Amino acid sequence: MSPALAVLVFFLAVAGNFAGMLALTTVLGPKRRNPVKDEAFECGSLPVGPNQGRFHARFYMVAMLFLIFDIEVVFMYPWAMIYKTDLKTFGFFSMAVFLAVLVFGLIYEWRRGGMDWD
Repeated sequence: MSPALAVLVFFLAVAGNFAGMLALTTVLGPKRRNPVKDEAFECGSLPVGPNQGRFHARFYMVAMLFLIFDIEVVFMYPWAMIYKTDLKTFGFFSMAVFLAVLVFGLIYEWRRGGMDWD
């Protein structure tokens, strides 16, 4: 089997799985609406205030920082595992450039006040 055909078969299987799950939830899912069950539920307490509140832009900045540094760890772990055997000097300097870009981004955000919760 060619690689292109294998990818096509995989995508068809995923699409079939998606369509099957959507059909099953439509057929087997609950049909009666209930105001109590449709109400938002947050950590065991009833919601207070309107549910259409807006988040401050700083929340998104901190969330993006979290994602960036999460992804950094995902890239650094495999790098650290194969550093001494395969990467050597080139691997060290490429990771140094990667970390420098992240540190400059962190300094930029810090100076712009993206981490201040006034």
